[in-house]
Amino acid sequence: MTRTPHRLFVENAIVAGTEIPAAREQANYLLNVLRLKDKNQMTIFNGRDGEWRAEVKSTGRKSCTILPVKMLQSQPAAPELEYLFAPLKQARLDYMVQKAVEMGVGSLRPVITEYTQVRSLNLKRMHANAVEAAEQCEILNIPEIHEPEKLDNVLEGWDSDWQLIFCDESLEISNPIKTLGDLKPEKLALLIGPEGGFSCGERERLHKLPFVVAIGLGPRVLRADTAAIAALGVIQAILGDW
Repeated sequence: MTRTPHRLFVENAIVAGTEIPAAREQANYLLNVLRLKDKNQMTIFNGRDGEWRAEVKSTGRKSCTILPVKMLQSQPAAPELEYLFAPLKQARLDYMVQKAVEMGVGSLRPVITEYTQVRSLNLKRMHANAVEAAEQCEILNIPEIHEPEKLDNVLEGWDSDWQLIFCDESLEISNPIKTLGDLKPEKLALLIGPEGGFSCGERERLHKLPFVVAIGLGPRVLRADTAAIAALGVIQAILGDW
């Protein structure tokens, strides 16, 4: 399988021989930043149709099309790993989304908890950060990004086929390895709260639910974005695709 150094996400369906009009920003990037010429090659993907080798076709000084030539890799199934998180301030949220995508998350679900301070999200910006991470890290799946929803509503409508791993900073047993080792590596979701943690009522409810497994993340207090990376690393190492 031959890849090129240049990798680009496209919104359109990818069909061999069918030209894809490059968006203005993409055309500028390809023609003026990378300085690609006609028939120069790149790799493209759209999160649905696999990964393709493609060629640039200039249609003007500031415009071009992208011609899919050959499929390099078929589209894999979306990872069965969801990440539920209380929204963070923008810079930390950008970082968290990018790292979650790199760690193989298949779905991003913002949840509003009692102590959540940020209650509105720019979902387009989240998508852009997810795409950027996928472009840079040779990932083919773009995580589904959900609208924010109250934690209580999420738990009430929970599909019990999915195991929810709840990061509880108050647990006396802080090593998650044994707890996770007893789980089956099937449909998994991770829940991390806001900077202020979960309320006593939320924590009590979560511990009572049969589909919830609580873990700690060590003796140190972690910021929410750091906790996400730590927890996803442990889950992937024990139950995931590492």
